[in-house]
This record gives sequence, structure tokens and C-alpha cells, in this order.
Amino acid sequence: MEFAQPQWLILLVLVPLLGVRSWWMARRSSGLRYSAVTTIQKGPRTVRNRIRALPAVLRMAGLTLAVLAMARPQDQDVVQERFAEGVDIVMVLDTSTSMRAEDFRPNRFEAARAVGAEFIRERTSDRVGLVVFAAKAYTQAPLTLDYDFLLEMLEEVEVGVIEDGTAIGTALAMAVNRLKDTAAESKVIILLTDGQNNRGELSPETAAEIARTLNVRIYAIGVGAHGEAPFVVDHPFAGRQRRMVPVEIDEEMLISVARMTGGKYFRATNNQALREIYDEIGELEKTKIEERIYTNYEEKYAGFLFPGVGLILLDILLSTTFLRRFP
Repeated sequence: MEFAQPQWLILLVLVPLLGVRSWWMARRSSGLRYSAVTTIQKGPRTVRNRIRALPAVLRMAGLTLAVLAMARPQDQDVVQERFAEGVDIVMVLDTSTSMRAEDFRPNRFEAARAVGAEFIRERTSDRVGLVVFAAKAYTQAPLTLDYDFLLEMLEEVEVGVIEDGTAIGTALAMAVNRLKDTAAESKVIILLTDGQNNRGELSPETAAEIARTLNVRIYAIGVGAHGEAPFVVDHPFAGRQRRMVPVEIDEEMLISVARMTGGKYFRATNNQALREIYDEIGELEKTKIEERIYTNYEEKYAGFLFPGVGLILLDILLSTTFLRRFP
């Protein structure tokens, strides 16, 4: 409960002052004079004696309730409606063997999976899907709002399960196909790769042309340090060996693909940079949320006013009849 006009509550300070004044005036007013009242003081107290202060109490209680009524107590019923205009996002993840390079901690693939999971957890009303690729592309998870399911599907992705290679164009085309029939106003592909398109029958540029036609934006992320990166290989005779391999990211192609669709290209050289890139993409593709709040007010002053008036009338009735003071 709240008060619509709380400024009237300041009058409550006057109620006890009025009570003190009434008590003082009653003490000063003279009654019938007797030569001695000792006998009367020793006599039994009647009901009238015991409740002679009742009118003053009723008057103060009535005035208190009247002041509370003037402050307009109200009950508020607040209804909040929330409308979210979600974004449809397909994450396209490279799972070629080069993603095992250890210029990220513990390697490129594990870093990409961990940061991608963080990105998914931060979604609220965006539908997110997952496409994985190497020499071929597969839909690991369709567009969904079930983020727990999506995280499970992401956790199951492994490097080396798909035939090795980098079919970027095929993966982009599959992601576009997942988005073409959706009703979302904003459709996004987040492509993460560390190589060059060397497999598949469709070029990344052709896939980007299709995406642009369908109003799908592509954000491309190239992962890998500049120059060379450490990579663990299994030698048939010497066993596992750590070698430095050149980082070959077709940045020119990725920049072209992103710009063609109105997206943006990013280069990530370590875990923190990759995390910041996903944060920036999240800000660029922020979900539009509209809130409408409706408040219904129910006036409660009658529950204070009528009892207050009743107490004041009872005070007047008792003061002029049963508890009337003489003279």
C-alpha cells in the first residue's frame, strides 16, 4: 500500500498535540466545588470514572484515521509485459586439424569452444544454431532457444571426426540455408576459422552473395597468432613432436565475405582477444527488448475515513450524554 498524497501525513504530528491540549484544558477547568472530597476519593470507582478518558481517545483515533484518509492510501497492481525481438544466429565452427595449434590455451579449438559457450550463455531470446565443418559441413544443432541442449551439442564437437580440410564456402551455404526461412528481422552468421578455403564445391564469395540476398550478415573471425604457431604432430618413429607451423589465414577472403554482407572481420591472436570479439559481436547484435508497465490503483481511503468519522461521532455522543461533564 502507498499514499498518493503523503504530504497530508504531516498533520499526524498535530494529533498528540491536540490530545495534550485537551488533557491540559480538562485539568484547568473547574467543576463543582466541595468542602472536602476525601470521602469521595475512598469510594468505589464506577464504570463512568474508569472510561472518562474514552472520548479523548476516540477523538484522537478518529482524527488519525481521517488524516490517513486524506493522504489517499492506495493498493497498486503492477503488470509488466516484456517483448523481446530476438536475433537468429548460426555459429559456424572450424574443426580441421589445424585448430589443434597451441598458440591459444590450451589450443585454438578448445579456446573457441569455451568462448563460444560463454557467448551462448549470455543470450536471452536469440535463437542460436551450430554448424561444424572441415572438408564437409554438418548441422550440429538447429536454431533453438534451448541453450542447455545447444551447449551439450557444442561439448560433443571434436577435431578430427570430419575428414580434414577447410570447406568455408560449403559451411556458409549450410548456415544460410538454416536462416533463409526464419521470420527474424536480424539474421547473423558467426564464422570462426584458422585457414583457407580448400575443399567444397562452393566458394565463400558465392555463399556470401547468397547471404546478402537473404539479408544475412556474416561476422568472420580469423584465429591464429601472426607468423608461426606451435603444433603437436604424431611422428611414426619419434612419437609426438612439437613443431612450429606457419599460420595461413585467408584474411583477404574473410574481409571480403564480411563486408559483402554488411558484417565485419576480426582477427583473434589469443584467448582474451577472442573473448572481446564475441563481446563486440554481442553488442552489435543486441536483442531489442521493449517493456510495458501497467499500474492499476485501488483507492483505500474509505476504509480509514468512515471508521474515523464514526469514532469522532461516538466521541461527541459520549461527551454530550453518558460522559457529559458538569458544569
